[in-house]
Amino acid sequence: MIIRRKKNKKEENPFYDPSLKNRHKSSRRFKLFTLASLVFSIAFLAFFLTDIVTKGAPAFKQAYLLVDVTYNEASIKNYRKSIDRKYTGVVSRAWIREVPNMIEKDPSLMGKTVSTWVLADDQVDQYLKGHYYKLKRKDRIIVDDLKAENKARLQFNKLFFENGDSKTPEYAGFKSAIIGSVLTLLITMLVAFPIGVMTAIYLEEFAEDNKFTQIIEVNINNLAAIPSILFGLLGLAIFISLFGLPRSSPLVGGLTLALMTLPIIIVSARAALRSVPDSIRQAGYGLGLTKIQVTRDHVLPLAFPGIMTGSIIGLAQAMGETAPLIIVGMIAFIPDAPSSVTQAATVMPAQIFTWAGMPERMYIEKTAAGIIVLLSVLISLNTLAIYLRKKFEVKW
Repeated sequence: MIIRRKKNKKEENPFYDPSLKNRHKSSRRFKLFTLASLVFSIAFLAFFLTDIVTKGAPAFKQAYLLVDVTYNEASIKNYRKSIDRKYTGVVSRAWIREVPNMIEKDPSLMGKTVSTWVLADDQVDQYLKGHYYKLKRKDRIIVDDLKAENKARLQFNKLFFENGDSKTPEYAGFKSAIIGSVLTLLITMLVAFPIGVMTAIYLEEFAEDNKFTQIIEVNINNLAAIPSILFGLLGLAIFISLFGLPRSSPLVGGLTLALMTLPIIIVSARAALRSVPDSIRQAGYGLGLTKIQVTRDHVLPLAFPGIMTGSIIGLAQAMGETAPLIIVGMIAFIPDAPSSVTQAATVMPAQIFTWAGMPERMYIEKTAAGIIVLLSVLISLNTLAIYLRKKFEVKW
């Protein structure tokens, strides 16, 4: 006797697929996996930003002490004699060294003793902020007494944006790195943008599809994937060794980053040109315009927002590069901001790298503060790119 199992409604359906149930389970698992990955990424980013802000925020406050400063001939000959001897261990030596310069700039100070808010030593700064410190007991007593008399305070650290690098932690600033980055990126864009855009226009609008152009396209795509440190070696060999340009200068750094940024600009510019419909070109030809006129007056203006977006993103990537600039010497100790593209300079990522290797504890918060400034600039550039894309984007 054969017992036949009664088929359910799904099995009676001729379009029913038995594997559909397992496929739905796999789809739900994949969806759960992607959601977990997204949550993990957001959590990691939040942890990273919280850690950086927590460590870097104290750097924007600096400790100052109200002490009597004497301006006289003895202070000019020996700056240590400008303050009471008991304060020499709690005030910044870098600040006291500036007393003769202060007298030179303002001769009316000569012969006066003035109560002045003096920059505190880095260990005093860490002590007042509640961080790890190495301060002698007698110096702690002095600081506590000044604090009780409201003669010790934390105020906005304007020196961080007014000074260059310094071997004295409390006197070190980010100004030279900021100006060096601006000059370097200015050279980068002046070189990479016109060459990259013109190359993209030629390849997309004028070049024939042959072996030569195919080789060029393959090499451009390969250049975009080359490690950045190789561009630094190329810049060292060509711009410094061959052409003899000044080492550690924004000129060399900008040219090196221009080589690295060129593939990004070319690829993005070609994509923007390709997004312009052929009907625009055909309409121009129908009016009797030449290929150059159609490209210059119609295609390029319509593609320009996309070109600008790609160029700004390439600039932001170049701003965050350190390896190629280390090779060309832009990691030197630069206390004074450069005034031209041929003077020695450093950039923000290189300055952060230098501070991260310093032994003094105060450089930890300065490193984090430098990262905050760099991230702010990068986020601003990316926001500008998104704004330009949304504002001038043309939908066909």
